[in-house]
Amino acid sequence: MVSGGLAKQADPPAGLSAAGGSTLRAQLSPMEFALFASFGVRRRLAADQVLFRRGDLCTSMYIIVSGAICLDFGPGLPAKQLAANDFFGELAMLMERHPRSSDARASCETQLIELTQEGFEQLIEQDPAMVVFFLRRTVSRVVGSEQRLIGQLSRRNQELEAALGNLYSATHELNHTREMVYNDDLTGLHNRRSLTAYLQRSHRSGQRPQGLLLIDCDDFKGLNDRHGHLAGDQALQRLARILDSVVGQDDLACRLGGDEFCVLLCRTDALHLMRTAEFILDAMRSLAAFPGAEPGARSVSIGVSLVNATYHWNEAYARADQALYEAKRLGGNRAQWFAG
Repeated sequence: MVSGGLAKQADPPAGLSAAGGSTLRAQLSPMEFALFASFGVRRRLAADQVLFRRGDLCTSMYIIVSGAICLDFGPGLPAKQLAANDFFGELAMLMERHPRSSDARASCETQLIELTQEGFEQLIEQDPAMVVFFLRRTVSRVVGSEQRLIGQLSRRNQELEAALGNLYSATHELNHTREMVYNDDLTGLHNRRSLTAYLQRSHRSGQRPQGLLLIDCDDFKGLNDRHGHLAGDQALQRLARILDSVVGQDDLACRLGGDEFCVLLCRTDALHLMRTAEFILDAMRSLAAFPGAEPGARSVSIGVSLVNATYHWNEAYARADQALYEAKRLGGNRAQWFAG
């Protein structure tokens, strides 16, 4: 029989400094090994044989006599290799029916000592001092493992936050780039490239626009010449805000270039189309008539045309452009229907 007093005088296990250093290994001293082996059962595992799976309930702890065991803690966590004289599964002695935290697999032909809870209770009766020392190391290892895990999770959380931040920045940059590609810098409306994409989508979906308004500022060159390009830019921005207010989710307001704009409406008829044109005209007139109105508040001319499903865009545009030309010829500040 190994006495408790002898256990107290034994050298500390490998990896634990005599001064009580912080490095704790899952390894038994020769004296502990001899005592544990006397209450355990020997088992042999073939290479690659599974001892237990993650989530299985603990019933025993194990000591490696020869060979090696690999503990796999799951995706994203490093596996752990154990060799001769190492022990594992000791939580089974502390917490009854505790779920395993890893898979255990023999890396090669391996011999183990399995110690059940019944055997562990007998071991306590045999040498309680040595068991207390073993349990103190075990608890210290568990606490240390928890602290390391918390540190790893904290670092992974920081890395995840950094990755999400980078993803957010990349998404923001992508959206900003897309806006620059498909939106007009000055007015914020869609541009010609966006118009082309819109027409392609509507052609594929079969939901084509039914009405077209072609809008042009009256005497825009004179406005720039008399009041400067800043006044001209302000006039375009005011018009853009009005056009943006008349379109729905499936419609499109677009700056074609210079002072030329268009509005495409999907669900419309001749009456609704002319009412929309009159609303735009009235809004621009109200801006110009407002007391203290700036020079940028100008009138517009509008060419109005229904869009037949069989028309090509160029043909629909030509019809609206012809109506716009007629509105200009008649003095501007009006909407002109394409007469055909």
